[in-house]
Amino acid sequence: MIQFLNLKEINAQYKKDMLAACEAVIDSGWYIQGQSVSSFESNFANYCGAEHAIGVANGLDALTLTLRAWKELGKLKDGDEVIVQANTYIASVLSITENNLVPVLVEPNPTTFNLDAEGIRTALTDKTKVILPVHLYGLISPMHEIMSIAQQHDLLVLEDCAQSHGAITKGKKAGSWGHAGAFSFYPGKNLGALGDGGAVTTSCDKLADVVRCLGNYGSKKKYENELVGVNSRLDEIQAAMLDVKLKHLDKEVSARKAIACRYLNEIKNNLVCLPKWEDIEEHVFHLFVVKVDEREKFANHLKENGIQTLIHYPLPPHKQAAYKKLNGLSLPVTESIHEQVISLPIGSHLTYDDISVVINSINTFS
Repeated sequence: MIQFLNLKEINAQYKKDMLAACEAVIDSGWYIQGQSVSSFESNFANYCGAEHAIGVANGLDALTLTLRAWKELGKLKDGDEVIVQANTYIASVLSITENNLVPVLVEPNPTTFNLDAEGIRTALTDKTKVILPVHLYGLISPMHEIMSIAQQHDLLVLEDCAQSHGAITKGKKAGSWGHAGAFSFYPGKNLGALGDGGAVTTSCDKLADVVRCLGNYGSKKKYENELVGVNSRLDEIQAAMLDVKLKHLDKEVSARKAIACRYLNEIKNNLVCLPKWEDIEEHVFHLFVVKVDEREKFANHLKENGIQTLIHYPLPPHKQAAYKKLNGLSLPVTESIHEQVISLPIGSHLTYDDISVVINSINTFS
């Protein structure tokens, strides 16, 4: 079976250095907010081109705490609207509603699946306060246009970078365009920990200070609590693992791009709609997602040929039971995407021959 993802094999490449880093944490005797977290935060901020990176417990917390920090800073209040593409993973929407803000679900660009300027402009109201572009599947959003709209209307921009570590547009990386960026280090990400983890990137000193305070029980000084906070801190050992893997992130992305190039150049089947990719730097291919009308038939065909696929995602947020109030929304572009998309194997665990098998199997689908 050609696996969609093999984390054991991917992490085995770095096992020696990861074991050494883990041993160093154990030997340090300091397991919460120690040197490993500080080192990774500094290195990741530098990598992204931001002044600050604040480690948190997971990607959802990165989004949620950023929005909450803006409320603490007086930039947002209950009932304010946040524009986000409707075809995102539910975490993007959860972070909005958790803060008593209103998600305004916008149809994505049908070619890129990302938020675009036209979609944003149609959704603007006098209650709009935040734009939340999700760099879905690893393709960075048109941030130059998005930031221009934000500046024109005095809006905050929170990049959901959970799938886009290292993606670049116009010379700037994901996480350095908006007023803040939220990252996930879930194990399957291009930069994945060995458990949950996340980070907020920003070049705003005040925002960084409040996010860090909120994630540490609302405390800057031990046993003194300025805010009603939560416990959301990046684990010391996970930070050590991430610091090792950060050195190899560009290599992992290059491996994914090489596979993507083969898929784009060698898949020759009119029944399979391939993703858009114009600028080599803009897409880091966390996922390689194609659209197929007969998705179940296609998935079964690949399975019969020993190929594992996944669907990202079967149901959009507005069709989930958790958001019954949104179930009545009509978003045909989004709904069509969720009915047709299927993700092909991609990652450094795959061999050249593995990819040949996938391509040949796709080309024989009818």
